[in-house]
Amino acid sequence: MCFRLVSLKSKKHYLRNMQEFKIEILNPKAVKLIKDLQDLDLIKITESSASGLKAYLKKMRSHSAHAPSVKEITAIVEEVRTARYARK
Repeated sequence: MCFRLVSLKSKKHYLRNMQEFKIEILNPKAVKLIKDLQDLDLIKITESSASGLKAYLKKMRSHSAHAPSVKEITAIVEEVRTARYARK
């Protein structure tokens, strides 16, 4: 389980004083502690998406008549990597 925690020193100074942490929970008991902090309005919890790449691809495909599939993108990336490492 992974959470993104946002720490705010003051709502008035939201943009200047915001700190963001990515925390991986190793012990399930810690989830209760974190949720208690949220209930006390000391922190805000936003769960991060599992795949940023898939969300980005979905967004880009919505603006295009023909969008490449993940397999096509992977093939292109592999070609570029092969060419790059062949030069070295």
